[in-house]
This record gives sequence, structure tokens and C-alpha cells, in this order.
Amino acid sequence: MFCFLALGITGVVVLALSLIFDGVLDGLFDGVGAMEGLLSLPVLAGFTSMLGFSGALVLGATDLGAGAASAVGVCAGGLAGWGTWRFSRALMSGGSAAVPRGDDMVGVTGSVVTPVPADGYGEVLLSVAGQPVKLSARSATPLGRDTEVWVDASLSPTSVSVRPVKR
Repeated sequence: MFCFLALGITGVVVLALSLIFDGVLDGLFDGVGAMEGLLSLPVLAGFTSMLGFSGALVLGATDLGAGAASAVGVCAGGLAGWGTWRFSRALMSGGSAAVPRGDDMVGVTGSVVTPVPADGYGEVLLSVAGQPVKLSARSATPLGRDTEVWVDASLSPTSVSVRPVKR
């Protein structure tokens, strides 16, 4: 039973170390497994700890021998490792929202942060999808700091044409 408990504790320690030293040993097993992340530290830690703890549970709670405890431990460890692998893949593959592009800015309001001279560039701060975006801006009329503006055209990926909001 001591060996099974030692495996379980070792798995928990490896998991704690992989969380504390995040990324230090990343890539250690790259290319070994057919599926990416299959031999990552969290997966190995989950497998080892479930193997140990479920084996110790079977050995201590039943009259079955070490062979049966090992078989149950390997099955439980395999399920824990597979679950950890699937969960980590789902977390890693979660994409982010699309980045706002040129035409997405048209119609957005914002404020001037760097004065915009007539026929020159200044800077405006826009709120796009709840995120602040700072862009270069041109205007037909000079605009002072904190002037509320409306984007009427996209000039490039990093610059827009604005006009003051009429109140």
C-alpha cells in the first residue's frame, strides 16, 4: 500500500510543481506523443496520482491483491490523464474575439487625446467592443483635446478620419 500512496503523493507534488514553475519544463516531451500535450506534466501528474490513490484505495478496502489494485489504478489513472488532456486542450484552443478592423471603426464615437490639426494627424481614443483603441486621426477641421468625435472613414489599419460630434 505504501508504494501506491507514494505514487499518489508524487503525482500531487508534480502537479503542484508544474503549476508553480509554469512553462519551465514545457516542451520536454514534445514529439514523443502522437497527440500534442498528451505527455504534459499535468497529464502525467493526473495519471500518476490517480494510479496511486485508487490503487491504495482498492488495496486497503478490499481483499483483492496488488495486481487487481494496479489494474484499477491504471484504468483510473488513464481516465484522469485523458480528462486532464482534453480539458487542457479545450483551454488552450479557446480563441479570442476577432480584432476590430478598418470598417468596424466607422460610426464609432470617441474622444481626442492628442489634438488633431487641420490637414495633420492627432490621436483619438475609441471604445470598440468594450475595449479602448487608440488610433491616429485626421480631420478637416482642427480638434482640441477631449473633443468628442465620430469616425466617418477608415484611412488605414491604424488611422481614421473623424469629425466632431454636433450637440
